Amino acid sequence: MSNSIGDLKNSGLQGNNWPWQYKVLDGIQKIYDSLVGASVVQARTPVIISDTAAGSIPTTYGFSIANIGGAAGLVAGVTLPAAATINFAPDKNNTLNGISYDATGTTFLITWIQ
Repeated sequence: MSNSIGDLKNSGLQGNNWPWQYKVLDGIQKIYDSLVGASVVQARTPVIISDTAAGSIPTTYGFSIANIGGAAGLVAGVTLPAAATINFAPDKNNTLNGISYDATGTTFLITWIQ
């Protein structure tokens, strides 16, 4: 049996300042639990579309655009050649602003995370 004051599962020898030490350690544990709880991964909804026209992706947690057609298209005004793919995945819980695309004359397979 451990007599460590750092063991919240065991009261140890319970010396004169045990109640104060326990409250401090319990408070630190609660702070840690609240911080860890704030960074819990949240479930996100994937969206998958195939498009042959102009459009835009809304603010998102990440996206991918694959040009699966035979001609070039545009993403944010920049040419996306046939058979090319672009992906954006920001850091955890960060978002990307929406982005426009134009798949006129080709086909884009587009996925994003809401």
